[in-house]
This record gives sequence, structure tokens and C-alpha cells, in this order.
Amino acid sequence: MKQSHSWPALPLAEWRDTYATLHMWTQIVGKVRLALSPPINHFWGTTLYVSARGLTTSPIPYAKGVFEINFDFIAHTLEIATSLGESRAFRLIPRTVAEFYAELMGAVHSLGIDVKVWPMPVEVPRPVRFNLDESHAAYDSEYAHRFWQILVSAGTVFWEFRSRFIGKVSPVHFFWGSFDLAVTRFSGRRAPERPGADPITKEAYSHEVISVGFWPGDGEIVKDAAFYAYAAPEPAGFKERQVRPAEAFYGKEKNEFFLMYDDVRSSDSPEQLLLDFCQSTYEAGAILGNWDRPNLERYTAGATNA
Repeated sequence: MKQSHSWPALPLAEWRDTYATLHMWTQIVGKVRLALSPPINHFWGTTLYVSARGLTTSPIPYAKGVFEINFDFIAHTLEIATSLGESRAFRLIPRTVAEFYAELMGAVHSLGIDVKVWPMPVEVPRPVRFNLDESHAAYDSEYAHRFWQILVSAGTVFWEFRSRFIGKVSPVHFFWGSFDLAVTRFSGRRAPERPGADPITKEAYSHEVISVGFWPGDGEIVKDAAFYAYAAPEPAGFKERQVRPAEAFYGKEKNEFFLMYDDVRSSDSPEQLLLDFCQSTYEAGAILGNWDRPNLERYTAGATNA
């Protein structure tokens, strides 16, 4: 198997506790951005972004200018920096979510940033308030670094895939609620209403989309790290469509196509294999969904129209 610094092994069983803790830490940081950022369609104004050293909020407005919060998975620190030249930082080490929450909010307030967040995690089973969570307390720096390396490598492919589309398309961004990196293309048409859907889901899927992303897995339905692709609403025949590469499959439990991360990292050309997955799943949804492809796409070799 080809070994690559850019596509390291990430067996879920080896870092499950770190993953769960880091998920809560990123939610706390993400909620700070959510509380202070102007609303942007589909909640794009709340996400994190892959940086040269980790994950970042990007600039967030506050009364005295802007600030940003950065996870550094090379030096294993968290830094809060303001446009006034002030900063606070602390080490990323094994500590409870409650301790992380207290230190982060204390550091933010010490910089004169007035913010309150709802201290309840989202999109996880059996949520515990951040200030009361003493059970999640793991941080393996090696696996945090590996996860970030994969985000860098996958994100680079997603940016290339994104560049092929001239219609409405999301940034390549990290959703702290679901803990996945994603990029989403839009047909330009409104989607049917989703009766009974919560306000977040209604806003996220107000328009027709085809999305691809990377997720560490849940150990149950998706046993390990995987790339995914879905269309919403899903057009008839989508799940039966043949996509590339041959290792990709449709998971009926989640109504998504999956390509396991280990199949990508063991490939002779991980980047091309992943790009093929992105392109072919998009084409499956766009063709069956009757998207206006000539006016939405920048022609590239390898794209098909049927």
C-alpha cells in the first residue's frame, strides 16, 4: 500500500475519545462565531475553515474591531487574536470540556469581547452542557494532527472540484455541529418544503443541492472515516446510479454515497480518486435532477453529460 504523509491512517478506534472531545471543543468555538457573526444563507457564517496550521473561525466582528480563534494542530495551542494586536493562548492538552469552556470564555472576555453562547452541544446523542461535561477529556496530539492533515489534503481536492462550478457554491468549510468538511453546489432552484423540519434544516436545504464531504465516521453505520456525497432532494434513480470509483457504494441508512477513506489513502493517486468521486456523484445528481449544467459548469476534461 502506498504510504503518504498527506493521507495518514485515521482508524476511528484509535482516536474515538479525542474525536469526541475535539468535537465539543470545536462546537464551543463555533458557537462564539455563531453568536457574533451576521447571518449568512444556509448558516455559512457559522462554520470553521481549514488553515495552514489547523482550523480557524476567520475574522469575527465585535465592538472594537474583529477577532479570530485559531486551533493550531502543529503547536497544539488555541489562540484568540484581535485586530487591536492583543491575544490570548493556551495549550491543547487532555482536559475536560468544562475546563476548556471556562478557559476559552475567560480568555475571550478578558479581551473585552462581550459574548454569550448557548452552552448545549448540538447534533450529538445525550448532550451535556459544556460547563458540566467532565467525561470528555481526551486529547491525543498525534491524531489531532493527522485529522487536520486529512482536512488539508481533502480540502485541496474540494477546492479544485469547487472551481469547476460557476453557479452558486459554498466555501469549503468545516461544520462543527456534524464535525465534517464539505462543499455544496446549488442548482439555483428552490427545493420543496420539508414538513416538520426544524428551522436549521429548513434553512440548510431551502434550495436544491448536491454536496460532498469528509467525515470521521460513527463506528456504527459508517465504521471508519469516509467521504460522502448526497443530493437533496434526491432525484429518482440516484441511489442506483453507477459512480466512480468502483469502491464507492450507496448507504441506504443515510441516503448517501460513500467512499471509505482507507480506499483513498491506499490508492496510487488519492487526489484523482477523490476528485472522480466528487465529479461522478455530482453528475449523477445533476443529470437525474435536470440541472442547467451548461450554465452552471466550467468545462473540464473528464466531465460527462449523460
